[in-house]
Amino acid sequence: MTGFTIKGAVLAAVLATTALAASTAAHAADKVVVQMKWVPQAQFAGYYVAQAKGYYKDAGLDVTIKPGGPDVSPVQVLAGNQADAIVNWMPDALAAREAGVPLVNIAQIFDKSGLMLTCKKASGVATPKDFKGKTLGVWFGGNEYPFLNWMAKLGLKPDTDVKVLKQGFNVDPLLQNQAACISTMIYNEYWQVVDAGVKESDLVTFFYEKEGVASLEDGLYALESKLKDPAFVARMGKFVKATLKGWNDAVKDPAGAAKIVVAADPSGSATLKVQQRQMENVAKLISHAGTAKMGYLDPAAYQRTVKVLLAGGSSPVIKKDPGKAAYTHAVFEAASK
Repeated sequence: MTGFTIKGAVLAAVLATTALAASTAAHAADKVVVQMKWVPQAQFAGYYVAQAKGYYKDAGLDVTIKPGGPDVSPVQVLAGNQADAIVNWMPDALAAREAGVPLVNIAQIFDKSGLMLTCKKASGVATPKDFKGKTLGVWFGGNEYPFLNWMAKLGLKPDTDVKVLKQGFNVDPLLQNQAACISTMIYNEYWQVVDAGVKESDLVTFFYEKEGVASLEDGLYALESKLKDPAFVARMGKFVKATLKGWNDAVKDPAGAAKIVVAADPSGSATLKVQQRQMENVAKLISHAGTAKMGYLDPAAYQRTVKVLLAGGSSPVIKKDPGKAAYTHAVFEAASK
């Protein structure tokens, strides 16, 4: 009887210790909410890979990845304190900052732009000079800024020299000949056009990167006020470090990343073939994968984007250079430790 009591006491003590440890571990995990720019796809593979492989958990983080969509504005989500960080394009982030939402870039994942205009050769477009008089499909919701800047550089006035079609997030206007050119990403919509049966030889593409009007795309942004808290900077450092680990894995193993992305898509619309191809093209936009520079915002690249956004003629995207206040290397430095 005494032995049973001792065993029972020991068991109770073990259970209590285990419960306490579990409680402490749960308490120790810092919560991080990150808002994606779009629905689950390989464009955001690094985040999903880091989550699936336990990199966030290993870093002591409890991360929630919130998918985006056509009705989700990452800037509004951040401004409403519904996320700690968002994935966004720099033109939209800097425009939002000038409008009163103090976004700060804390890490830059893509160092090249994947944006381009894709046109049917049959429409008569062979060079940018041929845009005049044509209908061009453009994404809005913050994605229109690089296009508007490009048109200003070409001396073309939207809705006067070119007709701007507010493009949905599909390629129908090109397939149905409603537009001579549409906005596409190298890793997504361009391939939707090809998959729909249009031969690549029947298309002509204009990369913003090659036209000298590219701006930085998928970066991580947080609110300036939160970055004044050292604890927040440290937490974001852990988050970025684990995220970069996920991105490195995704770049090395597109097929594996595709499986994780497909599993993360609740709609069931993502397919392995499409997501693997998307990841292979996304990898082209991450030049520094596997190096210490991955995730680092190059001040020169930042300044180039600012210059592009200021050069919008009578209606520039931003009216003044935000300077160094619009980005910080503090989080990247914390992630590098």
